[in-house]
Amino acid sequence: MSEKHGVIVVGGGMAGLVAAAYLARAGADVLLLEKNERCGGLVNTFTRDGFRFEGGVRALVSAGIIFPMMQELGITLDTLPNRVSVGVEDRIMHVTSPESLQDYLALLKGLYPESTAEIERVGAVVRRVMREMRVLYGMSNPAFNDFRSDKRYFFGTFLPWFFRFLLTLVNIAAMRGPVEPYLDRIVKQRALRDIISQHFFRGTPTFFAMSYFYLYNDYFYPKGGVGKLVEALEQKIHEFGGKIKTGAEITAVHAGEKWVSDRDGRRYEYGELVWAADLKTLYRITQTAGCAPAAASAFAAQKQRVLAGRGADSVFTVYAAVAEPPETFAAISHGHFFYTPSRLGLGEIHRAELRALLQDWASHSRAEVLAWLDRFCERNTYEIAIPALKDPEAAPPGQTGLIISTLFDYALVKKVQESGWYEDFKAEMERRILNVLAASIYPMLRDKVRFVFSTSPLTIEAVAGSSEGAIVGWSFEEPIPVTAQMLKINDAIKTPLPHIAQAGQWAYSPTGVPTAILTGKLAADRVIAQRRRGGG
Repeated sequence: MSEKHGVIVVGGGMAGLVAAAYLARAGADVLLLEKNERCGGLVNTFTRDGFRFEGGVRALVSAGIIFPMMQELGITLDTLPNRVSVGVEDRIMHVTSPESLQDYLALLKGLYPESTAEIERVGAVVRRVMREMRVLYGMSNPAFNDFRSDKRYFFGTFLPWFFRFLLTLVNIAAMRGPVEPYLDRIVKQRALRDIISQHFFRGTPTFFAMSYFYLYNDYFYPKGGVGKLVEALEQKIHEFGGKIKTGAEITAVHAGEKWVSDRDGRRYEYGELVWAADLKTLYRITQTAGCAPAAASAFAAQKQRVLAGRGADSVFTVYAAVAEPPETFAAISHGHFFYTPSRLGLGEIHRAELRALLQDWASHSRAEVLAWLDRFCERNTYEIAIPALKDPEAAPPGQTGLIISTLFDYALVKKVQESGWYEDFKAEMERRILNVLAASIYPMLRDKVRFVFSTSPLTIEAVAGSSEGAIVGWSFEEPIPVTAQMLKINDAIKTPLPHIAQAGQWAYSPTGVPTAILTGKLAADRVIAQRRRGGG
C-alpha cells in the first residue's frame, strides 16, 4: 500500500503544523503524518471530569513570532491575559509590568538581607537583558514580514532594527555561558543563587535565564486553552488543501528512494520531506542507500553527533482537582505562579546527590530514594498553573484545577521503572508535592482534593515521542549537535540530505514554542523555494 505526495511533514507538533500550513497555503500537495491520534505535541489541552488542563506548555509567549504567524495565516484567537506571580515561603509578588522587577528584588532582599548588594547586581543584569529583549522581540520576526517588497517598512523599520539586533547578538554572545557559574561570580550566598536559578534547566545560557522577567510580561493564554492554537492550525491546513493523517507512526525513512513507511507498513512517497519530530529517531531509522556518497557520509557523521546528544531536563507534573473556589487561589496569586516553599534552595540535592544516587543505584534502597525525594520536594521550585484564574470556564463552578510542575531528571525515573516500582514512585511524588504545598501556601490541599494524577518524563517520551522526555530539546550541559546561534538559524533546518529538512525543538538550541514555529516556517520556505526552482 503506497501513496505519493509532493511534501511529507512528519510530526504534528507546532513546527510540523506551521510547516504544513505554509506549504499548503503555497499550493503544495502536503500530507502531515502524526503518530498520535491528536496533533499538538507539547501544546495540548484536555479535560477530565469538567476540569481543563494543559498537557504541555501552560501558556504561550509571542516573542514577535506567534502573533505575526497567526496574522499571516489568517488565524484569529480569543486571548486572555496570563499574569504571573512569584513567591518564596510566605512572600509573594505579582508581575504587572517590567517595573515589577523592583518588587522581586525587594522580595529577595527581605529573605536575604545580608545580600542586598548582590541582589542589586542581579537586578542590574536583568535590566540590561530586558533592554536587549525589547530589541530581540520588540518587533515582528522578519521571517513573517515580506520586508523586501515594502520599501517603506524596509528602510524605516527593518534596517534600523537590524543594526540594533546585531548589537544585541554581540551582547547575547557575551552571556552564552551557563547561568550557574555566572551567578557564582556575582552572588556569594548559595541559597540565594539557588532561588534565582533552580527553576531553569541545568546549564541554561545566562542571557535566556536572565530574560525571564521580560517573558513574564509576554505570556498570553488562548481562551479555551493552548490547544486552541493547534485546532486553528489544523483548520488552516485543511482550508488550504493540505491533509493530516493521525495514528501514523513513521518507523522507516528511505532517503535514496524518497519514501517513508509507518508502523502498519503503509508507504508514503515524497518529493520533499520535513522532519518535525524527534531528531534522534530520524537519524536512527533513515537509510541512505542510493544517496550521493558525500551526502551519505555527512549524514553518518551527523548521526554520531545526534545520537550521542542528550535531551535537557524533563518535568514531573501533578494535576489536582480541588473542591475550593478560584477566588481562594486568586487571593494568593495570579493564574501562573512560580513558587518555592523554602528559602534554603536545592543546593546539591539535584546535582551531586542525584549523580551519586544514579551512579550507584543498585546499592540504594527504596527508602533511601524516597528520603532523597523528601529533600528534593521540600526545597524545590514549582510552576503552578491555575486555568480557572485565566478562564473561568476551565473548571466546574466553585472548584479549581491545579497543574503543578517541577523540573525532573529522566534518568532517575527510568531507573525507578527498571526497578519495578514506577507507579508507586509516581504516587509517592504526588503525595509529597501536595503535602509540601499544603504545609506552605495551599492548606486546602489537605482535605479538599477531589482527584489527582500525574505525568512523568517517561509519559512525555511515550506520548510526545521526545528523547529523554525533553521539553526544550538538547541539554545545555552536553555538546549541542545542532545550530545554536541566532544569525545561523536559517541553517538550523538543513540536514546533510538534500530533500530532507528538519524543524522543531531539536533543530535549534535553545528552543521553545516560538522557535519551533519559526523553524517550521523556515523549513516550509526552503521547500517552497526548492520547488519553485525545480518547477514543482
